[in-house]
Amino acid sequence: MKIKPTFKRIGLLPKILMAIALGIVLSFVLPNWAVRIFVTFNSIFSNFLSLFVPLMIIGLVAPGIFEMGKGAGKLLLLTVAIAYFSTILSGFFSYGVCSLSFEKVMGTSISALGQMDMSGGFMPYFTIEMPSFISVTTALVLSFVFGLALIHVEGNVLRNGFCEFQEIVTRVITKLIIPLLPLFIFGIFLKMGAEDKVGPVMGMFIKIILVIFAMHVFFLVFQFCVAGAVARKNPFKALWNMMPAYVTALGTQSSAATIPVTRAQCLKNGVRPQVVNFTVPLCATVHLSCSILKIVACAYAISLSMGMDASLPTYAGFILMLGITMVAAPGVPGGAIMASIALLESMLGFDANMIGLMIALYITMDSFGTAGNVTGDGAIALIIDRISKKQKDE
Repeated sequence: MKIKPTFKRIGLLPKILMAIALGIVLSFVLPNWAVRIFVTFNSIFSNFLSLFVPLMIIGLVAPGIFEMGKGAGKLLLLTVAIAYFSTILSGFFSYGVCSLSFEKVMGTSISALGQMDMSGGFMPYFTIEMPSFISVTTALVLSFVFGLALIHVEGNVLRNGFCEFQEIVTRVITKLIIPLLPLFIFGIFLKMGAEDKVGPVMGMFIKIILVIFAMHVFFLVFQFCVAGAVARKNPFKALWNMMPAYVTALGTQSSAATIPVTRAQCLKNGVRPQVVNFTVPLCATVHLSCSILKIVACAYAISLSMGMDASLPTYAGFILMLGITMVAAPGVPGGAIMASIALLESMLGFDANMIGLMIALYITMDSFGTAGNVTGDGAIALIIDRISKKQKDE
């Protein structure tokens, strides 16, 4: 009997945790030239993900839509509506908690934000540019159009073509991306440790991070309690099943790059494949509940430290618009904050220095927001799966 190597039998979650720990530990002993080797790998892998993510969306979303049948149009709108409501609800929740706690928790230490220095960094030995021929937004629109159109078109030629393309995408995910993710995450934490940013950065913002993390946990539990009630499943078991996606997103800092793991864990929660293929890539783009939670908290902290207007009327419009604007965020680390810069300037009155401070503070905790986003996607998938079953029964 053939025995598989021990490492292959280890689950994805332990591999990711090992990668994080090893990355931090080895950052203290590896020479700079060795660190740059892993930085080079991460640069190439990141470029490949940027190239492949639009193809992943087309290969998963379009077949997922037409496989769901004539109810897909309503489910599409319903999924977007639920994702937007979850996002803005998280934003108002964050504002409420911050307005009640930040001034007491932070005290005079919040003025230390202005002393942050994010300069320096290891560069790859070389890069291989892989520009995508199509944007994520365009890929989503095409997926909707083809998926909805193929429901009403007779014949199976195009349907079979999309199904075969879906199989190709699935094989790339399972045979290439997922096996390389732990190495990718190892490189990210190795670079952070080698640049001496892990300790100083986390120490400087420990109070804000703890408040935001507590809000993340509370909101995720709330999301899964609602999803569990709708789908009639144990919310805490479903939430635990999403932990590999959460930990993966901590390392990749990208909802799009975590799609393969999010998809696998939603399937583990009992969501039907056609629903998973439809909701997960879509929610990776339109559902950013924990990112908006973090942006609102960071913006409120800066407004507080600068003595600016942080009233509810000012932030209400900002939150409602931010929920829409962040849909344009690319599937890369820091994409959400980059997409929100225009609103920070126009609606909150942030100047160039405050924008720089906002970016620095946000990027420090970028992975936590992304991890919360993809975990919450699992809750939405449970809700949509239950609704689609009811439609099918009717």
